[in-house]
Amino acid sequence: MTAPDPPGEASAARTADRALRAAARHSAGRLAAASACSVAAAGAALAEPAVLGHTLDLLLRQDPAGARWTAWCAAVIAAEVLLDAATARLTGGVDARSTAWLRRLGLGRLLRTEPHRAVRHSPGELSARLTAQATTAGAVPAAVVTASVALLPPLGGLVALVLVDVWTALAFLAGLPLLALLLRAFARDSGASVSRYQEVQLDLAGRLVEALGGARTIAAAGTAEREQARVLARLPELGAEGRRTWRIYGATVACTGALMPLLLYVVLGVGGVRLAEGALGVGGLLAAVRYAGLAAGVGAVTGRLAAVVRGRAAARRTAALFELPELPQGERRLPTSGPGTLELRRVRVVRAGTVLLHDVDLRIPGGATAVVVGRSGSGKTTLAAVAGRLTACDAGRVLLDGVPLDELSAEELRREVGHAFERPALFGGSVADAIAFGGGPEPCPESDPGPGAVRAAARAAGADAFVRRLPEGYDTALEDAPLSGGELQRLGLARAFCRAGRLLVLDDATSSLDTLTAREVERALAREVRAGTRLVVAHRVSSAARADLVVWLDAGRVRATGTHKELWRDPDYRAVFGEGTQPETDAEPAAEPPGREAVR
Repeated sequence: MTAPDPPGEASAARTADRALRAAARHSAGRLAAASACSVAAAGAALAEPAVLGHTLDLLLRQDPAGARWTAWCAAVIAAEVLLDAATARLTGGVDARSTAWLRRLGLGRLLRTEPHRAVRHSPGELSARLTAQATTAGAVPAAVVTASVALLPPLGGLVALVLVDVWTALAFLAGLPLLALLLRAFARDSGASVSRYQEVQLDLAGRLVEALGGARTIAAAGTAEREQARVLARLPELGAEGRRTWRIYGATVACTGALMPLLLYVVLGVGGVRLAEGALGVGGLLAAVRYAGLAAGVGAVTGRLAAVVRGRAAARRTAALFELPELPQGERRLPTSGPGTLELRRVRVVRAGTVLLHDVDLRIPGGATAVVVGRSGSGKTTLAAVAGRLTACDAGRVLLDGVPLDELSAEELRREVGHAFERPALFGGSVADAIAFGGGPEPCPESDPGPGAVRAAARAAGADAFVRRLPEGYDTALEDAPLSGGELQRLGLARAFCRAGRLLVLDDATSSLDTLTAREVERALAREVRAGTRLVVAHRVSSAARADLVVWLDAGRVRATGTHKELWRDPDYRAVFGEGTQPETDAEPAAEPPGREAVR
């Protein structure tokens, strides 16, 4: 197994601890209440031996006050039981709130970061981090409090034992150094083992989800046994780490479990000698034994300490999401009457040491349709992502109507810049919900498109006909709507058309459509969708022929811009579409929306 990177581990530990402190602050009120109840329960537990011992002495002397003190005994015991129950209830609530807070933090960072950073984590790892790992980490704030308070009864019991009889206290203290060494070794060894266990667990989850996602391909290739072996390859390592963790825990519990009764017997023996000497009464001996039992409870802290160790290790795994940088946004708004002019000024994008875009300069006039073409790997998708602010550029600026995209508010950006993708993901309860999806961080009935707008967008995307054939039409649940690749793309286009702003970025969004449907969508885009600037990543000659402007990318650089007819004279440009392809000079031109700025 690859050795962990110490600086990376230290950074993850700091991030995890900050997140856990923030989670504790999120539930500060309930955590304080749980702490108060726990402290009060500890106080009742400390008072109980003294009250019982004194009551026993009174009853043995047949003192009339014995009945009253018996009632006090019942009250103290009842208070301890009720306070322990309240502590458990509040602790459970804190665990749930802390877990939910950590999940929201991790998921929020994941959704607000740049896509190329998010895809570094496999779906399986993400699922494990946001479910099991977050649950384990969410128990840390309450576990720290309860572990801290759990030390009060042992420490208080030890002090009370000294006050009852010094010699019995000394007998008990003789075994504490060994107990401290046991707890220290447990914290050290179990922390490393739990961390390795969770690392292997995340890797297994990632492989499993990957195999489930490609189940049809695996079945078709006949490689089920090979994939099963690959997914389960680290299972023996997981089992070994799990067994090692439980061996450490079991050995510690066994040692402390043997040490504590031994100390109690020693205390009982010394107390018996003191009783025979007349230095200690029967009630005092009872109190001494009970306080020794409380002091021996320091061994029970092992369980709470184990929860803290497991939780911190889980938080360090989840910290990979907490550390994801958010895509910076500003607070500015676009000018009201802007036509949608898009400008890229010396834009440079570097990913994993590879330059994907080299100092790109580009201006697309407002209302124009620009098609980006180029061979595979030329940077088309990266250019589309930068133009729509799905990712940031490492140098240069992108402006929409003169305003840098990084200075726009997220709400303004997503309202005015729309996207459609090659493989769209659909969200919502029904097909209509999927088309109307988007528009802001919270649902807003006033701004959400109505049924008429949804159907109009579907017609423009060529989706209305097949949607109406579904069992419930537009109200059909997504899981009940079997969709082909082309139908899925058309619903993605409909979603983009439904909320079209002044800039619409189509990243290979018609690749699964047949030529006739693609042409119908292009005509509808020009005539039926809100007028604005279009940036289209495409591979069809027809798309380039209909565009106002063609941007030819080659190895991350803009090799040329112009109309398709002008660029067709270059044999290298023709080779982008395949050898022998003929220009579509008879293609029907796209309709000019009112006020379209001429491309020069």
